[in-house]
Amino acid sequence: MQLEWQQSATLPHGGQAMIVKLAEAEKLHMLHPGQIIAYEGPSAGRNDRLMDVKGMYRKRNLIRADFTGPCRFVSSLPPGFNLVPIRIDAGSDLLYDFRHLFYYTAGITMQTRLLKLKNILITRDIIKVKFGGEGEIGLLTRGAVVELELHPNQPIYVDSRSLLAYPENADLRLSVYGNHLASQHMHYQWAITGSGSVLLHSGHDHGELEEHLEDNSLFKRILREVLPFGGIFIK
Repeated sequence: MQLEWQQSATLPHGGQAMIVKLAEAEKLHMLHPGQIIAYEGPSAGRNDRLMDVKGMYRKRNLIRADFTGPCRFVSSLPPGFNLVPIRIDAGSDLLYDFRHLFYYTAGITMQTRLLKLKNILITRDIIKVKFGGEGEIGLLTRGAVVELELHPNQPIYVDSRSLLAYPENADLRLSVYGNHLASQHMHYQWAITGSGSVLLHSGHDHGELEEHLEDNSLFKRILREVLPFGGIFIK
């Protein structure tokens, strides 16, 4: 399978286009067929089907599109999103959020893992997915993807909104860090220890930095940072 990228100002709001080329007998399962804007190949090369109940729940989508080569198609991506291809080999132990999955190739298997109740209540996430077999998956992310190596005893603190994947046997605790002022003004963090690596994506600014750069009122900015919950009550 070949992937080609095209960054185009002609796409709405400067989004991206991805061209996927499948060779003879290659197969790919696309979970967001509504993003496909062009197709070239035999009509029988695309076969849509209903997703299972878990897929419908996690993707908020009813249909997936199965492609068999030789063919090629073009898919658009929303502004601010990137698509990261990841090779899955036998023995892979990373857990992913199914919502990020854009496509997967033939040969990929999936197993679900139920999160602990206290983590479900805070993150509002119920399950993670472990991919097995051999093949490739494509993940939709915001911003760049960073890989950090874990330590068995010294935790890495990761903003819970930015955690993309982590080893199944890693230890995760919801936490904050720093002094009282720091912990009061940060989003929940995962304190992660173990072996292997975690994957992060960096696009969860939510406009805070841009707002700070555009806000000319230094007094308001100081009050937001100094007062408890100032960021909520002071606009």
